[in-house]
Formats: sequence, structure tokens, C-alpha cells
Amino acid sequence: LVVAGFACCVAMSMPQVHLVAYCGDLGYGVARGAEMLSLMLFLGIFSRIGSGVVADKIGGSATLLIGAIMQGTALVLYLFFDGLASLYIISGIFGLFQGGIVPMYAVICREFLPPREAGARIGFVISATIFGMAFGGWISGAIYDWTQSYRLAFLNGVLWNGVNLVVVGYLLWRRTRAMPQPA
Repeated sequence: LVVAGFACCVAMSMPQVHLVAYCGDLGYGVARGAEMLSLMLFLGIFSRIGSGVVADKIGGSATLLIGAIMQGTALVLYLFFDGLASLYIISGIFGLFQGGIVPMYAVICREFLPPREAGARIGFVISATIFGMAFGGWISGAIYDWTQSYRLAFLNGVLWNGVNLVVVGYLLWRRTRAMPQPA
């Protein structure tokens, strides 16, 4: 979970940290980028609530996998579309998917671990997400500085999201394999 949390937040931080500068570089101005970021973060509220509802039905691991797939999809869309209207739409989509991801790590810890261990482990896993956000913001900026390409920085986010998908997919597979099968 530490690796998954770190990787997902490296991916998540790319648009959250660099969207305003990206819009400035595209010539739309930083005010448009700030509007897109506000839209993204506002819609993240609905994602948090919706992910909780979904997790109550299908579990934290499956909900996290869905969120990670959708976050990756939105990141890929940033690679192919850079028009003003499309960036607003993609930023809204990204917000609807990314907001519920980090809380799922706490839900998963609680699903996998006994209560006496869950608290400390949740703190450890959530700390990894914070480090992922910091590293992701930095590495995306470094990639841009090295290559003068936000496209490569977005691609970096897609790759880190792939790492998250592999880990979360493994955890879900392991959990479903360990569940007793009906007779």
C-alpha cells in the first residue's frame, strides 16, 4: 500500500501542481489554469463522497482500482487534448476521479488489518501519499525543465499511475483469492 499510495500521488500531483503553469505556457493565461484547478478540486469533493458510497458496496480495494483506472484515463486525455474547452472538461473529469483515491488507503488498511494495527499503518500509508505528492510535483517540474515538455511530464504521471494499478490489482487479486468460495 505504501508503494501504491506513493505512486498514485506522484501521478495525481502532475495536473494539480502544474495545471496553472501549463495553461500559461499554452497561452490561455494562469487565471484560466486557476479556474480549471478550482473546478478539479471542487469536483474532488463529490469523488470523496461517491467513493465512500461505492466502497461500502464493493470494498476499498475494488474502489481504489476503479479510481486509479479513471485517474489514469484522465491523465492520458491530457496527452491528447490541449484546447481550452477540452482542458476544462478533462480537469473536471480528473477531479471527479482523483478525490476519492487517497481515503481508500485508510479503508483498505482497515479491511486488511486488525484494529490494533490499522491506526499506525494508516498513518504510515497516508504519509507515503504525502511524499508522493511532493515528489510528483517536483519530478514533473524537473522533467519540464529538462525537456521543455509538459507532455513528457504528463506521461511520467501515466507511468506512475501504472505502477499504482499493478500494486492495487495485485492486492485485489490476493484478497479475492483468499475469500472463501461458496459451496
